[in-house]
Amino acid sequence: MESLTPSRLATLGHPQRLALFRLLMRRYPDRVAAGELAQALDLKPSTLSAYLAALMQAGLVSQTRAGTSLRYTVAIEAVRAMFDELLLDCCRGRPDVCSPVSLSLAQGGSPMPARPLSVLFICTGNSARSIFAEALLRDLGGDRFTAHSAGTRPYSELNPFALKVLADKGHDVSVLRAKNVSEFQGADAPVFDFVFTVCDQAANEDCPAWEGQPVSAHWGMPDPVKATGTDAEQSLAFQQAYGALRNRILAFTALPFDSLDRLSLQRAVDDIGRTPAGTETPA
Repeated sequence: MESLTPSRLATLGHPQRLALFRLLMRRYPDRVAAGELAQALDLKPSTLSAYLAALMQAGLVSQTRAGTSLRYTVAIEAVRAMFDELLLDCCRGRPDVCSPVSLSLAQGGSPMPARPLSVLFICTGNSARSIFAEALLRDLGGDRFTAHSAGTRPYSELNPFALKVLADKGHDVSVLRAKNVSEFQGADAPVFDFVFTVCDQAANEDCPAWEGQPVSAHWGMPDPVKATGTDAEQSLAFQQAYGALRNRILAFTALPFDSLDRLSLQRAVDDIGRTPAGTETPA
């Protein structure tokens, strides 16, 4: 059977098609609406449609319909087949010539280190959802984790509704502040074991690769900051975001980190991200 890899690589050789593919890889396993893709990449609908058609023809992207909306995701089995073929062809069956990263991933990697695991939560404003996640992991995970949060375009102050929810739940808010993601990049930055995005906009942005190749996932949910109405209605939106994140943090801290390899952990955190962002588990 003729290999599809050359045509797939040719398709990805176009810079904007590659950018679209990378965005969908960052959002996997989400199915992302065409309008959101166009907005994130600043593309005209007709241009986006042409790029998506090329990626689908190459078998790298699949399309589904949700009501009147078309949604897209990477065809992960085809992507894996392309990477496998490249590694096998380049390595010629000799693992010693593969990069350490590729070899580690191919073997599933080793279990997490026996030390506190370092976790970063990223959002755009770093004023509510990522702050919730940082506070929750610090309190629910205890000394097994070090929790951080940051924003790609952080607000100067934390949202007052978010602070009130955290204070009412008994969290120490004095240690929380809005931070730019750049604080956690560079030579002196901590090495993270896990990096999670908790808003779609941050997940859509093309951030540099993290040192140490942490396990990453997208745990997107609605932004409570955008809630309108009375104070009670806005407060409810923050309560719901807190509850949804609490459910996910509880599931995360319950994982058997000492026995799961990297690939198993990746599947587990992806599954956690698929849980509905809905009702709150009582504290």
